[in-house]
Amino acid sequence: MALAVFKKLAQGLSRTRQSLASTFQAVVGSAEVDEDALDDLEASLLAADLGPELTGEVMDAVRERVRSGSTGNALNAAVREALRGSLPDAPEPASRPADGPWVTFVVGVNGGGKTTTVGKLAALEREARRKVMVVAADTFRAAAIEQLERWADRAGAELAKQKSGADPAAVVFDALRAARSRSIDSVFVDTAGRLHTKTNLMAELAKLARVAEREVPGAPHEVLLIVDATTGQNGLAQAEEFTRAAELTGVVLTKLDGTAKGGVALGIHRRLGVPIRYVGVGEAVDDLLPFDAEAFLDGLLGDTD
Repeated sequence: MALAVFKKLAQGLSRTRQSLASTFQAVVGSAEVDEDALDDLEASLLAADLGPELTGEVMDAVRERVRSGSTGNALNAAVREALRGSLPDAPEPASRPADGPWVTFVVGVNGGGKTTTVGKLAALEREARRKVMVVAADTFRAAAIEQLERWADRAGAELAKQKSGADPAAVVFDALRAARSRSIDSVFVDTAGRLHTKTNLMAELAKLARVAEREVPGAPHEVLLIVDATTGQNGLAQAEEFTRAAELTGVVLTKLDGTAKGGVALGIHRRLGVPIRYVGVGEAVDDLLPFDAEAFLDGLLGDTD
Protein backbone atom coordinates (compact mmCIF):
# COMPACT_ATOMS: atom_id res chain seq x y z
CA MET A 1 0.00 0.00 0.00
CA ALA A 2 1.38 3.39 -1.04
CA LEU A 3 2.74 5.48 1.83
CA ALA A 4 0.29 8.33 1.22
CA VAL A 5 -2.66 5.90 1.32
CA PHE A 6 -1.35 4.25 4.49
CA LYS A 7 -1.04 7.64 6.17
CA LYS A 8 -4.65 8.47 5.28
CA LEU A 9 -5.85 5.20 6.74
CA ALA A 10 -3.81 5.67 9.90
CA GLN A 11 -5.19 9.18 10.31
CA GLY A 12 -8.73 7.95 9.75
CA LEU A 13 -8.31 5.37 12.51
CA SER A 14 -6.62 7.76 14.92
CA ARG A 15 -9.57 8.11 17.29
CA THR A 16 -9.97 4.36 17.67
CA ARG A 17 -6.20 3.85 17.98
CA GLN A 18 -5.85 6.49 20.68
CA SER A 19 -8.47 4.71 22.76
CA LEU A 20 -6.69 1.36 22.47
CA ALA A 21 -3.22 2.86 22.82
CA SER A 22 -3.93 4.16 26.30
CA THR A 23 -4.47 0.57 27.42
CA PHE A 24 -1.26 -0.70 25.87
CA GLN A 25 0.80 2.25 27.08
CA ALA A 26 -0.34 1.66 30.64
CA VAL A 27 1.64 -1.57 30.77
CA VAL A 28 4.45 -1.01 28.28
CA GLY A 29 7.96 -0.97 29.69
CA SER A 30 7.38 -0.79 33.40
CA ALA A 31 4.44 -2.93 34.40
CA GLU A 32 3.52 -6.53 33.75
CA VAL A 33 0.31 -7.89 32.27
CA ASP A 34 -2.10 -9.00 34.96
CA GLU A 35 -5.85 -9.56 35.17
CA ASP A 36 -6.51 -5.87 35.70
CA ALA A 37 -4.66 -5.07 32.47
CA LEU A 38 -6.60 -7.74 30.62
CA ASP A 39 -9.86 -6.36 31.96
CA ASP A 40 -8.86 -2.93 30.73
CA LEU A 41 -8.04 -4.39 27.33
CA GLU A 42 -11.41 -6.09 27.11
CA ALA A 43 -13.17 -2.83 27.92
CA SER A 44 -11.13 -1.03 25.25
CA LEU A 45 -11.98 -3.61 22.59
CA LEU A 46 -15.66 -3.33 23.43
CA ALA A 47 -15.42 0.47 23.28
CA ALA A 48 -13.79 0.16 19.83
CA ASP A 49 -16.94 -1.75 18.83
CA LEU A 50 -15.52 -5.14 18.01
CA GLY A 51 -18.70 -6.54 19.51
CA PRO A 52 -19.05 -9.00 22.41
CA GLU A 53 -18.55 -12.17 20.35
CA LEU A 54 -15.32 -11.14 18.65
CA THR A 55 -14.01 -9.47 21.81
CA GLY A 56 -14.56 -12.71 23.70
CA GLU A 57 -12.68 -14.69 21.06
CA VAL A 58 -9.79 -12.23 21.07
CA MET A 59 -9.55 -12.27 24.85
CA ASP A 60 -9.51 -16.09 24.90
CA ALA A 61 -6.68 -16.11 22.37
CA VAL A 62 -4.76 -13.40 24.22
CA ARG A 63 -5.04 -15.23 27.56
CA GLU A 64 -3.61 -18.37 25.93
CA ARG A 65 -0.61 -16.51 24.57
CA VAL A 66 0.11 -13.81 27.15
CA ARG A 67 1.20 -15.27 30.46
CA SER A 68 1.46 -13.44 33.73
CA GLY A 69 4.54 -11.25 33.67
CA SER A 70 4.43 -10.45 29.95
CA THR A 71 4.90 -6.84 28.85
CA GLY A 72 2.52 -4.49 27.13
CA ASN A 73 4.40 -5.01 23.84
CA ALA A 74 3.59 -8.72 24.04
CA LEU A 75 -0.01 -7.81 24.74
CA ASN A 76 -0.18 -5.64 21.64
CA ALA A 77 1.38 -8.39 19.51
CA ALA A 78 -1.06 -10.97 20.86
CA VAL A 79 -4.05 -8.78 20.09
CA ARG A 80 -2.75 -8.14 16.59
CA GLU A 81 -2.30 -11.85 15.93
CA ALA A 82 -5.80 -12.64 17.17
CA LEU A 83 -7.38 -9.86 15.11
CA ARG A 84 -5.38 -10.73 11.99
CA GLY A 85 -6.78 -14.23 12.09
CA SER A 86 -10.31 -12.86 12.15
CA LEU A 87 -9.79 -10.42 9.28
CA PRO A 88 -8.54 -11.99 6.06
CA ASP A 89 -7.85 -9.81 3.05
CA ALA A 90 -10.81 -9.23 0.76
CA PRO A 91 -10.85 -11.70 -2.14
CA GLU A 92 -10.34 -10.41 -5.64
CA PRO A 93 -13.60 -9.52 -7.42
CA ALA A 94 -14.81 -11.89 -10.11
CA SER A 95 -13.55 -11.42 -13.65
CA ARG A 96 -15.19 -8.65 -15.61
CA PRO A 97 -17.77 -9.82 -18.17
CA ALA A 98 -16.63 -10.11 -21.76
CA ASP A 99 -19.93 -8.71 -23.04
CA GLY A 100 -21.42 -5.79 -21.20
CA PRO A 101 -20.39 -3.57 -18.31
CA TRP A 102 -19.36 -4.48 -14.79
CA VAL A 103 -22.40 -3.55 -12.69
CA THR A 104 -22.20 -2.56 -9.03
CA PHE A 105 -25.18 -1.80 -6.81
CA VAL A 106 -24.48 0.50 -3.88
CA VAL A 107 -27.02 -0.05 -1.09
CA GLY A 108 -27.59 1.07 2.47
CA VAL A 109 -29.72 3.12 4.81
CA ASN A 110 -30.34 6.83 4.55
CA GLY A 111 -27.45 9.09 5.50
CA GLY A 112 -24.71 6.47 5.35
CA GLY A 113 -22.85 8.07 2.44
CA LYS A 114 -24.10 6.06 -0.54
CA THR A 115 -24.16 8.80 -3.14
CA THR A 116 -20.79 10.14 -2.06
CA THR A 117 -19.33 6.63 -2.24
CA VAL A 118 -20.71 6.10 -5.74
CA GLY A 119 -18.90 9.23 -6.84
CA LYS A 120 -15.65 8.13 -5.24
CA LEU A 121 -15.90 4.64 -6.75
CA ALA A 122 -16.47 6.22 -10.15
CA ALA A 123 -13.37 8.34 -9.66
CA LEU A 124 -11.28 5.24 -8.86
CA GLU A 125 -12.49 3.60 -12.05
CA ARG A 126 -11.71 6.70 -14.10
CA GLU A 127 -8.19 6.68 -12.66
CA ALA A 128 -7.93 3.15 -14.08
CA ARG A 129 -8.88 4.65 -17.48
CA ARG A 130 -12.26 2.93 -17.67
CA LYS A 131 -15.44 4.41 -19.09
CA VAL A 132 -17.87 4.85 -16.21
CA MET A 133 -21.59 5.49 -15.82
CA VAL A 134 -23.37 6.32 -12.57
CA VAL A 135 -27.10 5.67 -12.32
CA ALA A 136 -29.47 7.80 -10.26
CA ALA A 137 -31.85 5.04 -9.12
CA ASP A 138 -32.71 6.96 -5.94
CA THR A 139 -35.71 8.69 -7.47
CA PHE A 140 -37.53 9.22 -4.17
CA ARG A 141 -35.23 11.97 -2.97
CA ALA A 142 -34.92 14.78 -5.51
CA ALA A 143 -31.71 16.07 -3.94
CA ALA A 144 -30.04 12.70 -4.51
CA ILE A 145 -30.13 13.16 -8.29
CA GLU A 146 -28.53 16.61 -8.09
CA GLN A 147 -25.93 15.34 -5.63
CA LEU A 148 -25.01 12.43 -7.89
CA GLU A 149 -24.81 14.77 -10.86
CA ARG A 150 -22.20 16.87 -9.06
CA TRP A 151 -20.20 13.76 -8.22
CA ALA A 152 -20.41 12.50 -11.80
CA ASP A 153 -18.95 15.80 -13.00
CA ARG A 154 -16.12 15.59 -10.45
CA ALA A 155 -15.32 11.99 -11.39
CA GLY A 156 -15.63 12.45 -15.15
CA ALA A 157 -18.38 9.83 -15.38
CA GLU A 158 -21.55 9.70 -17.45
CA LEU A 159 -24.82 10.14 -15.57
CA ALA A 160 -28.01 8.19 -16.27
CA LYS A 161 -31.04 9.80 -14.71
CA GLN A 162 -34.76 10.34 -15.13
CA LYS A 163 -37.17 12.72 -13.46
CA SER A 164 -37.79 12.61 -9.73
CA GLY A 165 -40.36 9.96 -8.85
CA ALA A 166 -39.59 7.72 -11.85
CA ASP A 167 -39.69 3.96 -11.46
CA PRO A 168 -36.19 2.92 -10.26
CA ALA A 169 -36.41 -0.36 -12.17
CA ALA A 170 -37.05 1.55 -15.40
CA VAL A 171 -34.10 3.84 -14.65
CA VAL A 172 -31.79 0.85 -14.21
CA PHE A 173 -33.13 -0.91 -17.30
CA ASP A 174 -32.67 2.11 -19.56
CA ALA A 175 -29.25 2.90 -18.09
CA LEU A 176 -27.88 -0.58 -18.68
CA ARG A 177 -29.16 -0.61 -22.25
CA ALA A 178 -27.43 2.71 -22.83
CA ALA A 179 -24.26 1.48 -21.13
CA ARG A 180 -24.05 -1.52 -23.45
CA SER A 181 -24.59 0.59 -26.54
CA ARG A 182 -21.87 3.04 -25.47
CA SER A 183 -19.34 0.36 -24.46
CA ILE A 184 -19.26 1.53 -20.85
CA ASP A 185 -16.86 -0.51 -18.70
CA SER A 186 -18.30 0.10 -15.23
CA VAL A 187 -21.77 1.05 -13.99
CA PHE A 188 -22.49 2.13 -10.41
CA VAL A 189 -26.14 2.19 -9.36
CA ASP A 190 -27.02 4.58 -6.54
CA THR A 191 -30.09 2.99 -4.95
CA ALA A 192 -32.58 4.69 -2.65
CA GLY A 193 -31.62 4.87 1.00
CA ARG A 194 -33.43 2.07 2.70
CA LEU A 195 -34.28 1.57 6.32
CA HIS A 196 -33.51 -2.10 6.78
CA THR A 197 -36.86 -2.56 8.53
CA LYS A 198 -38.86 -1.41 5.46
CA THR A 199 -39.88 -4.65 3.76
CA ASN A 200 -41.29 -3.04 0.60
CA LEU A 201 -38.11 -1.12 -0.12
CA MET A 202 -35.98 -4.20 0.41
CA ALA A 203 -38.24 -6.09 -2.02
CA GLU A 204 -37.67 -3.32 -4.55
CA LEU A 205 -33.95 -3.82 -4.23
CA ALA A 206 -34.40 -7.48 -5.15
CA LYS A 207 -36.47 -6.35 -8.16
CA LEU A 208 -33.68 -4.06 -9.34
CA ALA A 209 -31.29 -7.00 -9.22
CA ARG A 210 -33.63 -9.09 -11.40
CA VAL A 211 -33.95 -6.28 -13.94
CA ALA A 212 -30.17 -5.83 -14.09
CA GLU A 213 -29.58 -9.56 -14.61
CA ARG A 214 -31.99 -9.70 -17.53
CA GLU A 215 -30.16 -6.88 -19.29
CA VAL A 216 -26.57 -7.83 -18.34
CA PRO A 217 -26.11 -11.52 -17.53
CA GLY A 218 -24.57 -11.98 -14.11
CA ALA A 219 -25.43 -8.45 -12.96
CA PRO A 220 -25.16 -7.06 -10.40
CA HIS A 221 -21.60 -8.34 -10.21
CA GLU A 222 -21.02 -6.49 -6.95
CA VAL A 223 -23.46 -5.40 -4.25
CA LEU A 224 -21.68 -3.08 -1.84
CA LEU A 225 -23.32 -2.24 1.47
CA ILE A 226 -22.50 1.20 2.85
CA VAL A 227 -22.11 1.14 6.63
CA ASP A 228 -21.59 4.34 8.59
CA ALA A 229 -18.82 3.55 11.09
CA THR A 230 -20.28 6.02 13.56
CA THR A 231 -23.36 3.80 13.97
CA GLY A 232 -21.23 1.09 15.55
CA GLN A 233 -22.95 -2.20 16.29
CA ASN A 234 -26.19 -0.98 14.72
CA GLY A 235 -24.37 -1.33 11.43
CA LEU A 236 -24.29 -5.07 12.02
CA ALA A 237 -28.07 -5.21 12.32
CA GLN A 238 -28.35 -3.27 9.06
CA ALA A 239 -25.96 -5.59 7.29
CA GLU A 240 -27.79 -8.71 8.41
CA GLU A 241 -31.10 -7.39 7.05
CA PHE A 242 -29.58 -6.44 3.70
CA THR A 243 -28.20 -9.95 3.20
CA ARG A 244 -31.82 -11.11 3.03
CA ALA A 245 -32.63 -8.82 0.11
CA ALA A 246 -29.45 -9.09 -1.92
CA GLU A 247 -26.33 -11.21 -2.04
CA LEU A 248 -23.78 -8.79 -0.63
CA THR A 249 -20.28 -9.06 -2.04
CA GLY A 250 -18.66 -6.43 0.14
CA VAL A 251 -18.95 -3.64 2.65
CA VAL A 252 -17.78 -0.04 2.40
CA LEU A 253 -17.18 1.41 5.85
CA THR A 254 -17.67 5.19 5.71
CA LYS A 255 -16.92 8.06 8.10
CA LEU A 256 -14.14 6.09 9.76
CA ASP A 257 -12.37 9.33 10.54
CA GLY A 258 -15.27 10.55 12.67
CA THR A 259 -15.46 7.78 15.26
CA ALA A 260 -13.54 5.81 17.88
CA LYS A 261 -15.54 2.71 16.88
CA GLY A 262 -13.36 1.59 13.97
CA GLY A 263 -13.37 -1.95 15.31
CA VAL A 264 -16.86 -2.42 13.86
CA ALA A 265 -15.12 -3.45 10.61
CA LEU A 266 -13.90 -6.60 12.32
CA GLY A 267 -17.30 -7.21 13.88
CA ILE A 268 -19.02 -7.04 10.50
CA HIS A 269 -16.67 -9.57 8.96
CA ARG A 270 -16.91 -11.84 12.00
CA ARG A 271 -20.71 -11.89 11.94
CA LEU A 272 -21.39 -12.03 8.20
CA GLY A 273 -18.26 -13.26 6.51
CA VAL A 274 -18.70 -10.37 4.05
CA PRO A 275 -15.37 -8.77 3.12
CA ILE A 276 -14.61 -5.09 3.70
CA ARG A 277 -13.88 -3.70 0.22
CA TYR A 278 -13.22 -0.04 0.96
CA VAL A 279 -13.02 2.39 3.86
CA GLY A 280 -13.91 6.06 3.73
CA VAL A 281 -11.65 8.39 5.71
CA GLY A 282 -12.78 11.85 4.61
CA GLU A 283 -14.85 13.95 2.22
CA ALA A 284 -12.34 14.40 -0.62
CA VAL A 285 -12.76 12.43 -3.83
CA ASP A 286 -9.60 10.41 -3.08
CA ASP A 287 -10.57 9.60 0.53
CA LEU A 288 -12.00 6.18 -0.36
CA LEU A 289 -9.29 3.55 0.18
CA PRO A 290 -9.18 -0.10 -0.87
CA PHE A 291 -9.22 -2.21 2.27
CA ASP A 292 -5.94 -3.82 3.33
CA ALA A 293 -6.02 -5.96 6.48
CA GLU A 294 -2.41 -5.37 7.55
CA ALA A 295 -2.61 -1.63 7.00
CA PHE A 296 -5.92 -1.53 8.86
CA LEU A 297 -4.41 -3.27 11.89
CA ASP A 298 -1.40 -0.95 11.78
CA GLY A 299 -3.81 1.98 11.83
CA LEU A 300 -5.88 0.42 14.60
CA LEU A 301 -3.11 -0.75 16.92
CA GLY A 302 -0.03 1.09 15.74
CA ASP A 303 2.87 -0.51 13.90
CA THR A 304 4.61 -2.96 16.24
CA ASP A 305 7.64 -3.49 14.02
